[in-house]
Amino acid sequence: MARAKAAFKPSLSDRLFDLVNYTFMTLVMIVTLYPFLHVLAISLNDSVDAVRGGIHIWPREFTLENYAQLLQYESLLTGAKISVLRTVTGTFLGLLSGTMLGYVLSRTDFQGRKFMSVFLALTMYFSGGLIPVFILIRDLNMMNSFLVYIIPGMVSAFNVFVIRSYIDGLPYSLQESAKLDGAGDFMIYYKIIVPLCKPVLATIALFVAVGQWNSWFDTYLYNGQSPHLTTLQFELMKVLQNTQSQTGSLGSGQNIAEVVKQVSPESIRMAITMVVTVPILLVYPFLQRYFVKGMTLGAVKS
Repeated sequence: MARAKAAFKPSLSDRLFDLVNYTFMTLVMIVTLYPFLHVLAISLNDSVDAVRGGIHIWPREFTLENYAQLLQYESLLTGAKISVLRTVTGTFLGLLSGTMLGYVLSRTDFQGRKFMSVFLALTMYFSGGLIPVFILIRDLNMMNSFLVYIIPGMVSAFNVFVIRSYIDGLPYSLQESAKLDGAGDFMIYYKIIVPLCKPVLATIALFVAVGQWNSWFDTYLYNGQSPHLTTLQFELMKVLQNTQSQTGSLGSGQNIAEVVKQVSPESIRMAITMVVTVPILLVYPFLQRYFVKGMTLGAVKS
């Protein structure tokens, strides 16, 4: 027993490597967390006191007044509802279309597999440009509508190829066994492919959700004249612009100068930044465990 313990005793080089590794990862953690904690501290600090500066990762005079002021604006609440709705709907439909198309392209008996793969790949390298896309959206009568948030980005070639590659790594014998038991293509897709693709679906879902949640330029182009279809990020963009000059309107015609009397522009920016960041941070822990499974699931092929 003593010999076994001696055999596993780490050497000096191993200890030195662990020390350097832990030190490096600690520095990375500090560099990563400091901006977030700095923004959080300013958003929770008294606005008048925040103008003095010197706040790092802990509020000097704690207050929730900055967040209370934000809740007074109907445009921000409307934007939050639309952002949540487009994120949930866009992510679900994006995963549905991506998995179905990826499953079809993974089937070796699909005669149009090569053509569809090349066609999708071309869309990753060539684009029609902003003006043709705008004209297309206008001709499809999707201006000033919620569908413009969902349909144009529902199919992503990159996501399809990632899902198809993952399906190709799954044992094909599972599909053959299901066919022998009388299962059809849709039953195989729903009962076998989708459950086994949870790790890659969690990864794609996070990518799509972050993209939908952070998107604001499509609101600016297509729904800028529709206050009931505004998004939280679009309202944040307007706040950032208005607070720099302390003029203009915020959301539904409210003047930003009225806000400055109670909270500083810096406090507004930091508070809204936290509001739009925290939802994504809350979703990530629920998907993180699937990332670990994705390292091993499907690695063994029959």
